[in-house]
Amino acid sequence: MFRSRICDLVGIKYPIFQGGMAWVSESILASSVSNAGGLGIISAGNADPNYVREQIRKCKNLTDKPFGVNVMLLSPFAAEVAEVLAQEKVAVVTTGAGNPGKYMQMWLDAGIKVIPVVPSVAMAQKVESIGACAVIAEGGESGGHIGDLATITLVPQVCDTVKIPVIAAGGIADGRGMAAAFILGAEGVQCGTRFLSAVECQISDIYKQKILSANDTDTIVTGRRSGHPVRALKTPFTRKFAKMEQAGATDEELNVLGTGALRKAVKEGNETEGCYMAGQSAGLVTKIQTSEDIIKDIISECENILQTASNKYLQ
Repeated sequence: MFRSRICDLVGIKYPIFQGGMAWVSESILASSVSNAGGLGIISAGNADPNYVREQIRKCKNLTDKPFGVNVMLLSPFAAEVAEVLAQEKVAVVTTGAGNPGKYMQMWLDAGIKVIPVVPSVAMAQKVESIGACAVIAEGGESGGHIGDLATITLVPQVCDTVKIPVIAAGGIADGRGMAAAFILGAEGVQCGTRFLSAVECQISDIYKQKILSANDTDTIVTGRRSGHPVRALKTPFTRKFAKMEQAGATDEELNVLGTGALRKAVKEGNETEGCYMAGQSAGLVTKIQTSEDIIKDIISECENILQTASNKYLQ
């Protein structure tokens, strides 16, 4: 059986996290991943605390396995959501877009395992020093908000620096990516884009079909000028955004254009105004499967690759 420290730390069967994706990762998807042996994660995004509490309670009704909640620290509701997570005593909190320091003690006192997403060695060291039990080292190949470093360079440097377990993220969608992550020193992986094709993922059918038809060059990064780069599929929306950004549009103009774009993709399948966030691994996603089958396929492929490589090269 494929196990690592992450499995024992979090109480899961397989060291696979489902990434927290705003408007995408809700109770149905998260519970299906947890029931399949991974760690399902609800995304708080910019949602208000009432929505987050509702999703947590729905998830508790759908699974008796551990699951997590991802907090986007730039959200205007971050402080209120942080309190909800402590009150509901969720098993795991992952964080992004900032330093979770001011909420850390509250979460630790509630018995929550805090696993921040980090884009750099410095941030990994910082969150380890304030009580994180593991980190998710996420490379710029990922979808949504991204950092500068690539997964293959970020992960080993983080592994060399911290003593807590490292979960690799960014561009990982199959057993080959998982095997590579473990060779780099990671003890688990987080997959976001792969789970967009899950049967249980509640996104629009148009969104799923765009993921299935994407190739290796079908993503684009916008928002670098503002300091908040985002990776998404190339669509009329992202091309217009990039063109306006390059032409010198103001931040206010870009904010007006971008407001609600992700929701329009997820809920409506809006072809012209929707922002279809996805990682560079979208070209590896070729079929719709249940969360259970996705996890089984990744684990089986990873095990076979590691065993084959050992037999082939270690003689």
